[in-house]
Amino acid sequence: MTDTSEHGYDRHMLEALVCPVTHTTLRYDAKAQELISEAAGLAFPIRDGIPIMLLNEARQIRA
Repeated sequence: MTDTSEHGYDRHMLEALVCPVTHTTLRYDAKAQELISEAAGLAFPIRDGIPIMLLNEARQIRA
């Protein structure tokens, strides 16, 4: 049995993902439905349970 959230994705899968820029771990923000890369200053959206790990889809979180 997998640890699947109410959004339909496996939380362990999210924890295994790394930032495509820095290759560091990501922080999951459940409220915003984003994966945050503190090292790169980017937030990658999760849409329909799918992490969108494309740079052109990421939101900059610092100047």
